[in-house]
Amino acid sequence: MQITHKIAEQIRIRMGQRRPKTAIILGSGLGSLADTIEDTVIINYSDINGFPQSTVQGHNGRLIIGRLADTEVLCMQGRFHIYEGHQPQVINSIIKAFQLLGIKNLIVTNAAGSLRKSIAPGELMLITDHINLSGTNPLIGPNDDRFGPRFPSMADAYTFEYQKKILSIAKALKIKLKQGVYLWTLGPNFETKAEIKMFQRLGADAVGMSTVPEVICAVHSGMKVLGISVITNYGTGMQKNAPSHEETLAEGQKAAQNLSRLLTAFMKDIDNG
Repeated sequence: MQITHKIAEQIRIRMGQRRPKTAIILGSGLGSLADTIEDTVIINYSDINGFPQSTVQGHNGRLIIGRLADTEVLCMQGRFHIYEGHQPQVINSIIKAFQLLGIKNLIVTNAAGSLRKSIAPGELMLITDHINLSGTNPLIGPNDDRFGPRFPSMADAYTFEYQKKILSIAKALKIKLKQGVYLWTLGPNFETKAEIKMFQRLGADAVGMSTVPEVICAVHSGMKVLGISVITNYGTGMQKNAPSHEETLAEGQKAAQNLSRLLTAFMKDIDNG
């Protein structure tokens, strides 16, 4: 975990006296939420020695530390994915660096494909649980007990307390917020028709290529987690047109405004103790 300490120290030096307790990870096409953060310190991933680089369109690749709804946050404007060639353990190093910086809460967002006709493109889905079909796990390897247990429980991976809070906020703001199970595959190809049918039978409601490894690492670190998917398309075979990354970005941008309203309101009463 030596690289973890080095990454944490580089971020700590650059952010000065800032002490955010909440980190936000923004998915494909959702980077505009970072524009609402005020009084910012911006750090490019490329300026942090040992920090992975994001290579995917729609992921800016920078940390933004500032205030959202008068609460200090650390925001990843763009994430990195296993399909880019990163080892899963790299994600663990970054989340553990956040842990060293004092992060207690993790908000994860992503662009996802719907597996249900009742969850349409352009809508938001609260992640209530996940299925890991990637065949890998970011916690593989020696465990450092200073960060978390060898065998962490995933019973409350997506903090139920936060689920109730965000549903109440969505109702008050009249924002439609569906609920469902998110399924993680490695990518980078979109799924086949047969795979989509299998995912539906497994009980998944949306599918994507990210998020789950970050959540696993956050839970291992004792963080509370809130997850929201922006539904950008239907799975293969559920619509006439084949899914595309361009569609993902376009639908993500449409839903970003509602996502921003939700998270800004959520930050006003999140537990930052």
